Amino acid sequence: MSIARSGPLAWTSQNDIRMAKRKKKSAYAAAGVDIDEMMTSLRDVKRMIRRTATSGVHGDFGSFGGMFASPGRDHILVSSTDSVGTKLKVAHLAGRHDTVGQDIVNHCVNDVLVHGARPLFFLDYLGVSKLEGPIFRDIVRGLCKACRANDCALIGGETAELPGLYPSGEYDLVGTVVGSVPRRNLVTGKRVARGNVLIGLPSSGLHTNGYSLARKIIFDRAGLGADDLLPGTRRTVADTLLAVHRSYLRPVQTLMQRGVAIRGMAHITGGGLIDNVPRVLPDGLAAVVDPEAWQVPPVFRFIQERGRVDREEMFRVFNMGIGYVVIVGRTDVDRALGILTKQRIRGRIVGTVERGTTALRLA
Repeated sequence: MSIARSGPLAWTSQNDIRMAKRKKKSAYAAAGVDIDEMMTSLRDVKRMIRRTATSGVHGDFGSFGGMFASPGRDHILVSSTDSVGTKLKVAHLAGRHDTVGQDIVNHCVNDVLVHGARPLFFLDYLGVSKLEGPIFRDIVRGLCKACRANDCALIGGETAELPGLYPSGEYDLVGTVVGSVPRRNLVTGKRVARGNVLIGLPSSGLHTNGYSLARKIIFDRAGLGADDLLPGTRRTVADTLLAVHRSYLRPVQTLMQRGVAIRGMAHITGGGLIDNVPRVLPDGLAAVVDPEAWQVPPVFRFIQERGRVDREEMFRVFNMGIGYVVIVGRTDVDRALGILTKQRIRGRIVGTVERGTTALRLA
């Protein structure tokens, strides 16, 4: 059974909930799908959802689709869909579900930001074996927190209770964002040229990539538990692995607003620096990245050493401490770094653009 959430909150009315509660337990509930529990949980998060509304939200509760005002004729819409992935296994193991909603919103926001777009609205999909109210509310709380931080409206979604499809107690979380950018400000990477500089923005950790390998090494090979301290750090394994995927919207928007000529950008997700930076490079150009230009966080060093993973693979699976790359001309480097510093982001010069056929080379 699934419940669509649109328009911006197309959920059941209070009267529907009261009527449902009067009924005896249904055959559907006995089969593993409790509609009453879902309706109660949806009612409980309405206030959180309402607080994400922006000026573009249109329509009232009860619609089949979420509605948002068009940004204008000279704007390009930019969209992205992704999932939290097996980071959810860590959330389940640790019993902490208030961060994964932030992860998926920030991840999707960063994807459209690569093209200079600001997020307009977000939709989510939550698939569960059996809906548990407290977990559901924690997930939605994270979604709403990140939407508010990114000035993005949560206008709808889908909650699907599918016993037998998902493992007991676990769930899947997927999100879609739609953003907008004025056509004149669209960033595609076409303006990247030889001699341009790569500025790396620090990640908060693994973000939402590489968790299948990280879990295998940390939990299986190293035998660590969620509450154990991660060697080389003062943080627990859970705190380290559940660190929220960082949004780069504010600092990058500030760079654009201050007139920094951004030639291209890359969100460092699955594929790491090696596969993501080349996605915005014109033919005939290559990026040369110096791994010594920044300090790789301890969690990546632990995974590499304990798992005996070679350097090339580490830089394809993980972000290695660089979550986002901004490409600028040499004359813009100092100004860009200064602006980032004022935004409390410690940007690093991590490489340059050169002629070449190897899309990205580690120095």
